[in-house]
Amino acid sequence: MRCPECSRERTKVRTLRTMPSTPIVTRGLIVVNAIVFLVALGSGAPMGSGLAGSVELHGVLYGPAISIGHEYWRIVTSGFLHAGIIHIGVNMVSLYFVGSALEPAIGRVNFLVVYAASLLAGSFGALLFSPLIPTVGASGAIFGIFGALIVIARARGISIWQSGLGGMLILNLVLSVSIPGIAIGGHLGGLAGGLICGWLVVEVGERRRMSALALGGCVLLGALAVVGAIAVAGGHGIAPNGVGFSNR
Repeated sequence: MRCPECSRERTKVRTLRTMPSTPIVTRGLIVVNAIVFLVALGSGAPMGSGLAGSVELHGVLYGPAISIGHEYWRIVTSGFLHAGIIHIGVNMVSLYFVGSALEPAIGRVNFLVVYAASLLAGSFGALLFSPLIPTVGASGAIFGIFGALIVIARARGISIWQSGLGGMLILNLVLSVSIPGIAIGGHLGGLAGGLICGWLVVEVGERRRMSALALGGCVLLGALAVVGAIAVAGGHGIAPNGVGFSNR
């Protein structure tokens, strides 16, 4: 039995979505990654696992090439390269699902900036842990937007454990440390960058209504990641020859 006042009440539904639901930026990033993969195949990269094409060898994240050759673009380009069809397939499926949840929640500009800052933070983490191992992949950026999604969900009253986000994070971290050939530094760096950016979007952009300052903080984080990546890049060896690599 319910009184007339209670019967008129509606159960409050918590949701992440506050913006138009079409994840245009997410889809655009998937298209860019797919195009880069096809270009890499055309330059001699294998369809399976490995780094061999000229595009990959000139874009892979590799410490000595950055510190000795001053090839700083690798900090960015490595986040759009993948070592084989399975690698890019797993990453793009993950990007689609996580991006489709986060992008409508914080808006396209915020999402793009968070993604970029997380990619740069992932490159810093990968170089910090293993500067002498060639590394490619979008996983650092994907871990970053996943971290931001967790922060946004928690801020909007969604339990990260009941929603499954917490369990997914733990599972992915366990896989990162248990599967050989995965750049754990890139995953952790991207995750840390995404958590920080998510906090800036919530605390500064939404609660204090200073969205420009929140975006500026994310940009600053990305810039610091670039400086850190250059600082920790290994100073020994020559350009990568495609023998060994790590996925991220």
